[in-house]
Amino acid sequence: MSLLTAQLDHLAVNSPDPESIAAFYGKAMQMRIAQGKAGEYICEGRERRMVFYPGEAKTLQYFAWNVPSTEALEELRKRIEAAGIQTRPSLSPFFNDNAFTITDPDGHNLVIGHDGSNRTQDAGMPARLQHFAFGTTHIQPMLDFYEKTLGMRISDNVYADDGSLRSAFLRAGNEHHILAIFVAGQNAFDHHCYEAGEWNLIRDWADFLSEQDILLDWGPGRHGPGKNLFFMIRDPDTNWLEISAELELVTEDRPTGSWQHREKTLNSWGKAYLRS
Repeated sequence: MSLLTAQLDHLAVNSPDPESIAAFYGKAMQMRIAQGKAGEYICEGRERRMVFYPGEAKTLQYFAWNVPSTEALEELRKRIEAAGIQTRPSLSPFFNDNAFTITDPDGHNLVIGHDGSNRTQDAGMPARLQHFAFGTTHIQPMLDFYEKTLGMRISDNVYADDGSLRSAFLRAGNEHHILAIFVAGQNAFDHHCYEAGEWNLIRDWADFLSEQDILLDWGPGRHGPGKNLFFMIRDPDTNWLEISAELELVTEDRPTGSWQHREKTLNSWGKAYLRS
């Protein structure tokens, strides 16, 4: 099976007040804002873009991956359709008509396309939209879909004391993960992350957010899986937004790591890990 190479390109998030949440991201993440034709708000900045639709808070309209070329896109489409998965037209305002949409076992819409434009020169501090996470009630079907059907690789697994799988971190290139999947009480959007690149930029982002009167909710700290430095804030719908730096880079011959899960009482998302 071919290995998937892709990056997280953008997220389309639902909100009861998409105008207000877009304004927050415009301020917090230094993005310009435009209104779309379906009542959505489109936010774009330096290597980061988001779309906000009217809808239920803390849910996704879709998420979008960018593959390296149109040839890679068509090869992936053929492999997906050969596996019996229906492809549908793209939901994204950013990709061209070659992009397509599929649905995962939990009902999340995934748009896959190719956009080769260079967005590193846009104004604003560095922080590329890099990964996001789902909570799921059925982790194994989700992992089978993303690993066995789409060609992602698992960098690290996290296990409970009884040996049951609690979470997995999946990559589609050399970055430790662009997707994390956690066992949860419901199928839901968990958090998303922007990779600033280095520790000093974590400091600069924290200073900038302080100037905007936006409080840090968790961190600074360092994760176990991925080894990245981070802090987290919440947007107006209480979605977690993470700023990260120095995420682990992984070679294809690296074996899958194994960690032990430990719950914290810090907050609803808080998790600690010990290497098994």
